[in-house]
Amino acid sequence: MKEDYYDILKIDKSASASDIKKAYRKKALKYHPDKNPDDKTAEENFKKAAEAYEVLSNPDKKARYDQFGHQAFEGGGGFNGGGMNMDDIFSQFGDIFGGGFGGGFGGGFGGQQRRVKGSNLRIRIALTLEEIANGVEKKLKVKRKVQAEGTTYKTCSSCNGSGQVMRITNTILGRMQTSSPCPTCGGAGEMIDKKPSNADAQGLVLKEETVSVKIPAGVVDGMQLKVSGKGNDAPGNGISGDLLVAIQEEEHSTLKREGDNLHFDLYVSLPDAVLGTSQEIDTVTGKVRIKIESGVQSGKILRLRGKGIPSINGYGKGDLLVHINVWTPKTLNKEQKEFFENVRNDEHFQPRPESSDKSFFEKVKDMFS
Repeated sequence: MKEDYYDILKIDKSASASDIKKAYRKKALKYHPDKNPDDKTAEENFKKAAEAYEVLSNPDKKARYDQFGHQAFEGGGGFNGGGMNMDDIFSQFGDIFGGGFGGGFGGGFGGQQRRVKGSNLRIRIALTLEEIANGVEKKLKVKRKVQAEGTTYKTCSSCNGSGQVMRITNTILGRMQTSSPCPTCGGAGEMIDKKPSNADAQGLVLKEETVSVKIPAGVVDGMQLKVSGKGNDAPGNGISGDLLVAIQEEEHSTLKREGDNLHFDLYVSLPDAVLGTSQEIDTVTGKVRIKIESGVQSGKILRLRGKGIPSINGYGKGDLLVHINVWTPKTLNKEQKEFFENVRNDEHFQPRPESSDKSFFEKVKDMFS
């Protein structure tokens, strides 16, 4: 089982943004590759800390993680942390180390080249309730920018490939040296040398690709999954952006979703309510037949356990709640009217609710308890 992000950073869920940053910096400095050369265990701990910080430092990701756990980021390549390499980490969190360590892996201290990351792409995907309940793999056609064949790059002459330019400023405290991304190459350390005529200024062309995305069971409308590396390419030796897949839940014709539970309105004729019957109803795994006891009352709720939506956290499945509605005929012929006239005052047709027959408000209360 994947380790909890809060346990990795040794903080609790109430930790402030400042506390999260301090905890990550402490871990990152402890397991930094420059302090632990050729130590695979330290490197793994360093990556784990970076992955935890990437989620917990982002309010939106943190909220989703607190609600759904690691499964909030599963699907089609999964959450970015699973595929993070050392360059990814330094590219995204280089500022966390202050002046203590360099900005690139394996380069020691000082101004190392920071790898540029391509832009992310966003796409919305509509899912049926059945697909959400069972999980599904979707193949999506995505237009993304990729490096054009024949494009070559050369070292940036302005920063000599470092991606950084140094500036010295005279202040009342003395001379201060600062660094910033090179304005010529945008921090990539490289510039276009040659490119084909169909490529843009960065040597990229638009290409349509088919991307496979695994959607875990139990996703909710509005949830966003990330497919790492399937966004736009970055020029040169940069890192590809990500494909962000937003979930849109389609409305079902007969089933209504409420969290992990499903609701179904079943209409029963008056004779069937009196005599009892069996009927087929829809579920997300196909139709099932249920038995309606004789004398069933309108408003009764039948609970089919485990016939709802799987929990995104892996905590089992919700239930299917079948709401019984006894249908009263609006028009009757002469014989039918005579029948009901004859039984109007019959003791068997007089309302005599039992203690087990709950009121409407009690049933609503039970649904949410």
